[in-house]
Amino acid sequence: MNDALPRYEETLASYACKPSETRGRVFKEPETPNRSCYQRDRDRVIHSSSFRRLKHKTQVFVYHEGDHFRTRLTHSLEVAQIARSISRSMHLNEDLAEALALAHDLGHPPFGHIGESVLNDCMGGFDGFDHNAQALRLLTRLEHRYASFQGLNLTWETLEGLAKHNGPLTDAPIDPKNPPESLPFGFRDYLPENDLEIHTYASAEAQIAALADDIAYSSHDLDDGLRAGLFELSELKRIPVVMQLIDEVKWTYPDAPKDVTIHELVRRLINRMVADLMVESTKRIAALDPKIPDDIRNAGQPTISFGADMQQAVKELKAFLFDRMYRHYLVNRMGSKAKRVVTDLFNLYISEPECLPTEWSERAGERNSAETARVVADFIAGMTDRFAFREHAKLFDLNRVSL
Repeated sequence: MNDALPRYEETLASYACKPSETRGRVFKEPETPNRSCYQRDRDRVIHSSSFRRLKHKTQVFVYHEGDHFRTRLTHSLEVAQIARSISRSMHLNEDLAEALALAHDLGHPPFGHIGESVLNDCMGGFDGFDHNAQALRLLTRLEHRYASFQGLNLTWETLEGLAKHNGPLTDAPIDPKNPPESLPFGFRDYLPENDLEIHTYASAEAQIAALADDIAYSSHDLDDGLRAGLFELSELKRIPVVMQLIDEVKWTYPDAPKDVTIHELVRRLINRMVADLMVESTKRIAALDPKIPDDIRNAGQPTISFGADMQQAVKELKAFLFDRMYRHYLVNRMGSKAKRVVTDLFNLYISEPECLPTEWSERAGERNSAETARVVADFIAGMTDRFAFREHAKLFDLNRVSL
């Protein structure tokens, strides 16, 4: 092991996840001399084809609607930056938090949450579709980069954090060899070979990554919505914390142009949310007095959290964005196209799996079977927005000769 790693671990809290204490990987591998196990996890995520495809996957706006709007890739990078900063300040393992932040959206299909909803409807008779379970499936099954194993062979802590970053998946312990039918398919398929203890909370690092996601998409979707002209600063009066920050910016910089005002608002909003999270989480940690990472997992409630007032503010901001941005008619129009593209592709592929690329059609079973449906869902979920549009045009534009 790198001599610097023990010194690094000395800077971490007792309840942080430490590389020397990892529960390891399903497929044993020798450690590297210059990187910790969590750094290797992060690097494997970054070098995966699934991560590269996030560049052309929708956050809110489809890729071609503007070069400055967020994509799943830029969003994931922003989440990682916030997660690292918080973890470092709280003496937690920033490499693990970063790996989780970079991986958290890998399972999203094209066209964002609309694409996920439609694909879940298409899979209604075949165990459904869930983007969190799909991320686990990608990292353990579908990525093919190594000769010795399927997936990326990430550590237990990274896979656990990915599965449980939003909280426990069950109320009580389960038999991992016989997972309940209520769990999404990707979890049921994987748990028999690696018990992720889905009845407990995840590590503090995973909880940080989850709230960094909330901070990033709430503030940055607000930024994108303002810059796209979907709503104006004056319409944010219903959210007290945001209006307070707007007044602060306008008082400090009365002559600032609109784009600078928006940036100053967003950076202050991020800072306010991060500061609140750290204050509340520090209180909870002091009350819990954890000694090891499992004390965080078994706390019975989140240890990393916003305070009550900020929780309400985040709830109000999400409600505003849902009403004024995610359901804006311009977003709805693109969503309508996305629904048709995903539905058309799914129905064609499941009924004619021979139209899938060879490496995918070879995995399929009989037409309209559950086996074929899962292959089709895996294929569509891996598409970027632009690839889905192109594939749809190739298959449904009868005047197009070239395939």
